[in-house]
Amino acid sequence: MAHSAFAAASKAETAHARLEWAWFCLRAQQKHEQLAAICLRQMEQVEVFNPLLRFAQPRGVRKVWITEALFPGYLFARFNWKESLTRVHYSPGVQGVVHFGNGWPTVPDRVIEEIRAAVGPSELRVIPDELNPGDEVEIIGELFCGLKAVVSQVMPGRRRVAVLLDFLGRQTMLELSAHCIIKHARGR
Repeated sequence: MAHSAFAAASKAETAHARLEWAWFCLRAQQKHEQLAAICLRQMEQVEVFNPLLRFAQPRGVRKVWITEALFPGYLFARFNWKESLTRVHYSPGVQGVVHFGNGWPTVPDRVIEEIRAAVGPSELRVIPDELNPGDEVEIIGELFCGLKAVVSQVMPGRRRVAVLLDFLGRQTMLELSAHCIIKHARGR
């Protein structure tokens, strides 16, 4: 009889300890999500999830690849809040663990799993820059810099793209080098 009482108490303790381990949303210091993730990954008994996006963006007359946090200013960590809250809270790059008064909301495991499935195992989701007919683009080089157009034909062998451009009140077909245009940022 004592053995079954001990087993029941032990099972209840294990269930309670499991509840203390949870995913929490962390507020990172401005533009320091990566630093926070690196520092937290060095801690024992802390699992970190910092989903990132990589995409091309115009910079003057060229395009550059940018990597940013999927949730700017935030990342996720799974830990036992009773044992590790202070360590996590004061980790470099971390501004704090998101809380509301005395409440420490957790992020359900299934939410983290869904985000992981969307970004992939490397925590990095690359937004492809490949062009297809019908894509809205912005011209970032050449004479028509800053104007919007629609891709009508892709010529990969010549690394050129034909676009339809509304210019001076009419549609004009224009052939440009593929490196002089970038997909329109809409929907990112």
